[in-house]
Amino acid sequence: MSPRFDPAHSHVFDAHNPVAERRTRQVMWLTLVMMVVEIVAGTLFGSMALLADGWHMSSHALALGVSAGAYSLARRYAHDPRFAFGTWKIEVLGGYTSAVFLLGVAGYMGFESVSRLVDPAPIRFDEAIPVAVLGLVVNVVSAWLLSTGAHGHEHHSHEHVHDHGHHHHDLNLRSAYLHVLADAATSVLAIVALLGGRYYGATWLDPVMGIAGTVLVGRWALGLLRDTGRVLLDAEMDAPVVEEVKEAVRSLPQPAVLRDLHVWRVGKGKYACIVCVSADVTVTAEDVRSRLTVHEELVHVTVELEPIAS
Repeated sequence: MSPRFDPAHSHVFDAHNPVAERRTRQVMWLTLVMMVVEIVAGTLFGSMALLADGWHMSSHALALGVSAGAYSLARRYAHDPRFAFGTWKIEVLGGYTSAVFLLGVAGYMGFESVSRLVDPAPIRFDEAIPVAVLGLVVNVVSAWLLSTGAHGHEHHSHEHVHDHGHHHHDLNLRSAYLHVLADAATSVLAIVALLGGRYYGATWLDPVMGIAGTVLVGRWALGLLRDTGRVLLDAEMDAPVVEEVKEAVRSLPQPAVLRDLHVWRVGKGKYACIVCVSADVTVTAEDVRSRLTVHEELVHVTVELEPIAS
């Protein structure tokens, strides 16, 4: 007779955030509209700066679409038994993919900026400045939408949770937020450059500000790649919860040796672990498990016991 799984034993470890999904989709449409406005304005006013910014926004719109799609897929397949530990990593994969786009945007910005530094292009400042300001307003609204979406489903209690900092945040939402911040930063830099060129004749400011934006956006992208990559590769053995598991084994009333330990993340601030312990025959798996249950970030624990060597 083939083994059967307990249907009550859920492997969905991360709650879906419908507010974040909705807000990400709204920001995607705002970005698409602003992209069209900048491309049309750049064509009508002969502004290469606006045209370049409009096409660069297209990559942000695509990345935001990836983030929105990741939320949708994670929700759709949340109860698909093929996903052993739920679908949360679809969202992380969306964040990683979005970070790759962001790095590409930084590279494009750097290339265009250096090209314009070497071969300056004429800019129609009076037409370009209002559109750049409008772009900044759209980015500020988008950032606000995403920041409110970050708390769409989190109702914190005073739990014994040690996973602090950005690791507890929604990495997919963070990727969308960084794309908006990148747009806002480049808009601010563009406005400063355009004002400098319009009133002081400092046309060189445009490419220099573009290079500064490249460095800023590139650093954000690399940081997001690092954080999402760690989750996707299960490189979490330096997380604080690992030391907590070791301490739990050391605190057993009978002599015990930790033979093997695997810890990986299965949700925002939530971990699964496999613990192999050599212990006295009087120690049970439930003894080990009870020591670990005080750490509420551990949501799926597997304990393996073997007799301690005499």
